[in-house]
Order: sequence, then C-alpha cells, then structure tokens
Amino acid sequence: MSDKLLELSGVHTHIGAYHILHGVDLCVPRGQLTMLLGRNGAGKTTTLRTIMGLWQASQGSIRFAGQEIAHMATPTIARQSIAYVPENMGIFADLTVEQNLLLAARGAAHAGQMEAARLQWIFGLFPAVEKFWHYPAGKLSGGQKQMVAVARAIVEPRDLLIIDEPSKGLAPAIIDNMIAAFEQLKAAGSTILLVEQNIHFAQRLGDSVAVMDDGRIVHAGSMQELAEDRELQQSLLGLAL
Repeated sequence: MSDKLLELSGVHTHIGAYHILHGVDLCVPRGQLTMLLGRNGAGKTTTLRTIMGLWQASQGSIRFAGQEIAHMATPTIARQSIAYVPENMGIFADLTVEQNLLLAARGAAHAGQMEAARLQWIFGLFPAVEKFWHYPAGKLSGGQKQMVAVARAIVEPRDLLIIDEPSKGLAPAIIDNMIAAFEQLKAAGSTILLVEQNIHFAQRLGDSVAVMDDGRIVHAGSMQELAEDRELQQSLLGLAL
C-alpha cells in the first residue's frame, strides 16, 4: 500500500469568476502530520474545501487511499473516513457538547452507545469537553469550542483529519493544550493535514510541510528542514520561525 494517503495532482478550483487554485500538487503521507502554510489568501482554505468537495475541483485529481474522490459529494467523502474541522469550527451552538459529539458518532443513537474508552481518551485530551458535557456549546469560550470541534472529529477513528487553523484566536495556554493533544494524536498514528498561521504550532508539530503561494504549492519537504533554513523561511513566508 502506498504511503501517500492523500494526493492532489494538478488541482484547479474556480469560485464563480475567480480562479483560486492553479494546479495544486500536494501529498499527505500516511501516519504523519502535514502542515500547509502560506500567507493569507494563498489558497490554503480553498484547498481543504476542495478536498472535502465543498468546492468542486474544475481540473485535476484528488486521490484518497488510492481512490479518486474529486467529484464525490461531501457526505460521500466524509464517509471515506475523513474528518474535517473548518476554520469557523462548525459548532452547533444550541446543542450541548454531548449532542455535538453524538452527531459525529454515526454508530450511536444516544450517548450511551458511544465507545466509552474512546470518550475517556478524548476527555484526557480535552478536559473541558467532559467538564461542559451538558452545556450548550454556543456558551463556551473560543478555545473550548475548538476543543469540542476537534473532539467531534475524533469521536470515531478516522483515517484522515483535516483541520483549518486550530490555534486561531486562542490564548497561549489553550494553544499549548492543543499542541499537547495533537502530539498524542500523532503518537496514536493519526494522519493529519493541518493549516496553521501560528509558526510555533507548526514547528512543534509538523513532520512534513507544504507552502502555498498564489494558489500553488511552491515548496514541499520536511518541517525540520524549513525550520532550520532562515533564508528559505524568508523567501517563502516572509518571516523566520
């Protein structure tokens, strides 16, 4: 079996009259955390939404576990064992934390049917999820909502997690908690594609990295290589890690 769990080849995406992605080539190795970096407006979120079928690729191939998914409907893509946490988190504000997770636990009709051992593992990653289990999710802080969003994505085992800017707007202490959780997910063998603007977050977690600019991948390699090359950082991102 190929170690490329997800592979995009020559992907173009148009949104109305706008040509956003210009031939994206991206590989997400199995069992690694791949960072997708780039300046604002580079096309990172569009890439994630195109993978999930929320925006249709106008050209190119998207293969997951060897299967072409580029023209599948979003629910069908999700059923391939892919979980997606959008930038806005997608929390159902009027539902409790418990109900938000239950929606993603497709094999459970009520909370008692969710896998107890997995819930305890999630509570260990995100204690706030257990603390506010019966609270309306809309009343939580931004950091707590982000924990619920990630917990919902992993309430059942997934082959691939796709997460858009999990540290955005979070306090440093919450970011450290999120980093620790992702480190545990990595240790458990999860494959993760993660868009992030927080360079500390990226450097701590990334195994491989792809950098986008103007709707294209302009660099791909190891995160360590990018973190150690200040000149490359400046040329690709305009900053030093």
